[in-house]
Amino acid sequence: MSLMYKDSPHTTRAISVSDLNRQVRSLLEKSFMIISVEGEISNFVRPSSGHWYFTLKDSGAQVRCAMFRNRNHYLKYQPKNGDKVIVRAKVSLYEGRGDYQLICEHMEESGSGRLQLAFEQLKARLQQEGLFDSQHKQPLPTHPSHIGLITSPSGAAVHDMLTVMKRRFPGLPISLYPSAVQGEEAIIQLERAIDLANRHATCDVLIVGRGGGSLEDLWAFNEERVARAVFNSRIPIISAVGHEVDVVITDFVADLRAPTPSAAAELVTPDQHQLRLRLQQAEKRLHQQIRQRLQNRQERLSSMRARLRHPGDQLRQQAQRLDDLELRLRQALSFRLQMQRNRLGQLQQRLESQRPDVRINLYRQQLARLNDHLQQQVQQKLLHARMELKANAGKLHAVSPLATLERGYSITQDSNGRVLHDCSEVEVGDQIHTRLQHGNLTCTVDRITTENN
Repeated sequence: MSLMYKDSPHTTRAISVSDLNRQVRSLLEKSFMIISVEGEISNFVRPSSGHWYFTLKDSGAQVRCAMFRNRNHYLKYQPKNGDKVIVRAKVSLYEGRGDYQLICEHMEESGSGRLQLAFEQLKARLQQEGLFDSQHKQPLPTHPSHIGLITSPSGAAVHDMLTVMKRRFPGLPISLYPSAVQGEEAIIQLERAIDLANRHATCDVLIVGRGGGSLEDLWAFNEERVARAVFNSRIPIISAVGHEVDVVITDFVADLRAPTPSAAAELVTPDQHQLRLRLQQAEKRLHQQIRQRLQNRQERLSSMRARLRHPGDQLRQQAQRLDDLELRLRQALSFRLQMQRNRLGQLQQRLESQRPDVRINLYRQQLARLNDHLQQQVQQKLLHARMELKANAGKLHAVSPLATLERGYSITQDSNGRVLHDCSEVEVGDQIHTRLQHGNLTCTVDRITTENN
């Protein structure tokens, strides 16, 4: 890429610093893809924006680095000055100062980062091959008769496991296959110990493990040779490496993972107290079942003995039963005949009651009773009507004008028959008619006198 413009073969035109830095930045970003760089952090700065700025250096050089907030937000690791780290970054240029720098996408600690990456790669490869599949897991024996321990003979793990096993089941045979559990020699020794235990074939379960430590300390259990030896074992294997938070490759390949060596000993060793209790309970149930079985047999024998009788007794019993059935048959026939006689009598009575002459006599008697009853009702009605008529006549007579005339009063009417109530209704010379109790009078008005007069 050209960094200046040519106007002619003998003259050049200068470019600005901004153009220069922009072209250099473009050149760097296009020339380098994402790269990984290892070094020591110095001059680490974390401003309020959340971005990280630092220098990555080694014994001979240094380079400026930037890790923006949208990237460092996802890191669980918090870096500080002096840390050796591996960054995954792209090469760029800060145009404002012309400083060459790395724009970091990811960061991890230098030593453990490589180991963790190797762990993840081996785990993914073995998982893809199917070494972790449940179909390859062997079942552990419920009550193992011989346990094998593959661990360091001088470590705390073997002491913890033996203590647990002695407490839970002291008489259980245990074989120790000693092996280094840390360093390069541990890889070969662990592989040989697993193979030796399988060739001896005396143990029916193996515990492979050690106590806690760093990722580097536990790395032998992340080696492919050890993982394949665990997978190829014909004897079921429990992986008990480190503490509960530690995870190694053998945990995924083994038939069972225990969080600690002591927990593995607890899982694989039967509890003598529980076994003793279960034996006592089983013995008690066995005694109860035997007693119950004997009692049932005794009762059945007694029942069969009671049912076993002499043939003469059976004949006599059958003869008695035959007599009893004969008596019951006679009683049933007699009862049936009596029932039929009673029904016949009832039918005869119903037939007698349905004869025409009997029914006619009954109807005549009923008609006579109804006629007498009708006569009585008519007489009572007539008497009641007479009494009611007499009472109503008396009431009517009490309000009749004739009754008023009987008391000495009279009724006066004009020539038109209208009853007179006041003297002003007639004039002198008018003809009026007066009705008395006996007879009528026709009179002429000679004089009219008012009450005031």
